[in-house]
Formats: sequence, structure tokens, C-alpha cells
Amino acid sequence: MILPLLYLALAGAYLLVVPVALMIYMKQRWYVVSSIERTFMYFLVFLFFPGLLVLSPFVNLRPKPRKIEV
Repeated sequence: MILPLLYLALAGAYLLVVPVALMIYMKQRWYVVSSIERTFMYFLVFLFFPGLLVLSPFVNLRPKPRKIEV
């Protein structure tokens, strides 16, 4: 009974928890990272690609509209 729960917890972490944390981290650090950190980010994206693919329909990375004062 414990083995299926362990698999479920690991699958949930791999497909949901870590990719959400990775997206938040990348959104905060994207423009200020060093080259080594960026390489590490690319490695994490490669490693957690299935989870990022599952979450991609719900993510909006477009910039917010600017307010133009007239």
C-alpha cells in the first residue's frame, strides 16, 4: 500500500511541484543570471520538461500591457 502512494507522490512532485517552483524561479531570475546559472536553468528545464509541458497551457509569459498616459 505504501509503494503506490510513494509512486504517486514522486509523480506529483515531478509533474507539478518542481516545475511550478522552476517557473517561479526562472521568472524572477531570468534577466540577472550568470552564464553558469543559466546553464543550470537549461539543465533543469531539460530534466523537468514533461512537467513543464503539462503546465504550459496554464502559463502566460506575455508582458503586461503598458499604460500610456495621454
